[in-house]
Amino acid sequence: MLTLKAAGLLDIDSGEIVRPGILKIDGDRIVGVGGTPEGEVVDLGDQILLPGLMDMEVNLLMGGRGEKPVYSTVQDDPPLRMLRAVGNARRTLRAGFTTVRNLGLFVKTGGYLLDVALGKAIDAGWVEGPRIVPAGHAITPTGGHLDPTMFAAFAPGVLDLTIEEGIANGVDEVRKAVRYQIKHGAQLIKVCVSGGVMSLTGAPGAQHYSDDELRAIVDEAHRRGLKVASHTHGAEAVRHAVEAGIDCIEHGFLIDDDAIDLMVARGTYLVPTTRLADAMDTSHAPPELQAKAAEMFPKARTSVLAAYKAGVKIAVGTDAPAIPHGKNADELVALVERGMPNLAVLQAATINAAELIDSADRGRLAEGLLADVIAVPGDPLQDITVVQNVRFVMKGGKIHVND
Repeated sequence: MLTLKAAGLLDIDSGEIVRPGILKIDGDRIVGVGGTPEGEVVDLGDQILLPGLMDMEVNLLMGGRGEKPVYSTVQDDPPLRMLRAVGNARRTLRAGFTTVRNLGLFVKTGGYLLDVALGKAIDAGWVEGPRIVPAGHAITPTGGHLDPTMFAAFAPGVLDLTIEEGIANGVDEVRKAVRYQIKHGAQLIKVCVSGGVMSLTGAPGAQHYSDDELRAIVDEAHRRGLKVASHTHGAEAVRHAVEAGIDCIEHGFLIDDDAIDLMVARGTYLVPTTRLADAMDTSHAPPELQAKAAEMFPKARTSVLAAYKAGVKIAVGTDAPAIPHGKNADELVALVERGMPNLAVLQAATINAAELIDSADRGRLAEGLLADVIAVPGDPLQDITVVQNVRFVMKGGKIHVND
């Protein structure tokens, strides 16, 4: 038995700080809240306890120290990429994020699902990192936003990719691509529905997959009990994705009122990744990409608040490394700056995210749930920036940070 003792703890449902904050831990579970401390006591002083935070869009196999993004797609082999991911995973956990969705590899791996392997290594205790819900390879059409050859306009034949690596065209191929990801351990499916900002694929809002292809992807995933997340910006593309049954829209920078209303009616989640509109450095990008960013980023700063006010379910996601790994909490600060209440943002990073991944065992500080706990130096209901200064991280009853 171990007891965490702090000045208070956040009841994420009621939005109240319960004082003092007493959590009793046995093994990997919370076995008591409040009462008299028992067993070994970890005294965290005047800090506030929160549930471990969750990031619903990361790419741990990308970014990190020393990466040259344009060339890493052809220079980093799978072993080097995995070693890069180990550091990214450690930084993410130590920032207070105990669960993430790794949303789709779009690199040459020979068909290996590296995020699945990374998750297994973390679960085995070989390396430090958050719990990973892996998507394997993102499903995208040839020349689509997540076709990595489009990020640098490679010549034909420079980087040949396969259906197993997510490049799929037509109903039969997309079904095969989804089945391959599921066979090798994907726990959700990521699909590219529209264009994006930082790829040479034309208009960022244009729909890439046909409705028939989208329905086939959703059908294959849902029959196997997996959800589908879609990279989608354009309002019309969002409507088509939602009508096809996609569960979660990533980004959604260009959504309009009609798309928002449809998302509310269908219960479709939005992972807005709004911080990247402030943080992404496009100064060295080609002029056409700078022009797209200049058009889209201002809209990204307003669309999330419109969606929230209308009742769209929001979950926190960063698109790291668009935000550097380990700086994931910047997204929570950005959401508050956009106009969302502090509590709603904290819920988006905890209970909403837990619902999105169908995990009832985390997201709250409650008896019987996983002992995923962080501590911050102040009340996040009053000052959301305290989540950028996590002093204590526990995952599954194991302490990873105690500053």
